[in-house]
Order: sequence, then C-alpha cells, then structure tokens
Amino acid sequence: MDYKRLALAAVVTWVADAIYGMVVWMGMLGPRMAQYPAVFRAEAAVNANLPLMFAGSLVAMFVMTYIYAKGYDGGIGIGEGLRYGLLLALLMTGFVSIPIYVTFNIGGDIATLASIASFVEMLLIGVVIGVMYKPAAPARA
Repeated sequence: MDYKRLALAAVVTWVADAIYGMVVWMGMLGPRMAQYPAVFRAEAAVNANLPLMFAGSLVAMFVMTYIYAKGYDGGIGIGEGLRYGLLLALLMTGFVSIPIYVTFNIGGDIATLASIASFVEMLLIGVVIGVMYKPAAPARA
C-alpha cells in the first residue's frame, strides 16, 4: 500500500466532500433543517463547531481511503470507486439515515432529502477516492 497516494486521495476527497457539504447540506438543505430548531442546531452554532466537523471528516476520509485501498480489486479507478461509493451509500442509508428518521422528530420530507443527499455524498466520496488513489506500481524484478 502506498501511504503517500493514500494520504493524497484522502485529502482531495476531504476537500471535495467539504465543498459538497457547503453546497448541499448548508446551502440547499440548511433552510429546511432550520424548520426543525428542536432537532438541528442554528447556523451560528454549526459554524462555531465546523473545525470539529472538518477534523472528524478528515479522519473519516483517511479511514475510508484505507478501506478502499485494502479492497481494491485492480479495476479502473472510477468504476472501483463507484462500486465502493455505492456500498458506502447503502451502508449509510441503512445504518444512519433510516435510524435518524426513526429516532429524530423530523418529517418524512427532510428525512428523504437528507437520505438522498447522504447517498449522493457517499457516491461522490467513492468516485473521488477511486479516481485519486492509485496503487503503487509493482516492483520490477
């Protein structure tokens, strides 16, 4: 495993995910989430906690990139990444999105939108990792 390539893929994916998060979660879904002040923090409180969120997501990108590298089957990066992203998306839907809807006092509309946004986010993460992570070339004899 090439740790320099792994680190580069993790950081690039982290940046792509941060941009996605700002556009989709804060921009597009933020006003919808604001309709549930008993469930979601106000924008100012979220902004105050952004360093913690960014640090956590950076750690997660390293973990997800490592898992991708361990499971890499040798195919074309974008295809491998899309397969990986789909698995991440299904995992997150079943393990996070649906339980959040069941346990949080939110409507089906915001739950559905957040689930779709999370699904697309995991696909994006998988594709970016797949495109960015290139295993080290085998050593020549």
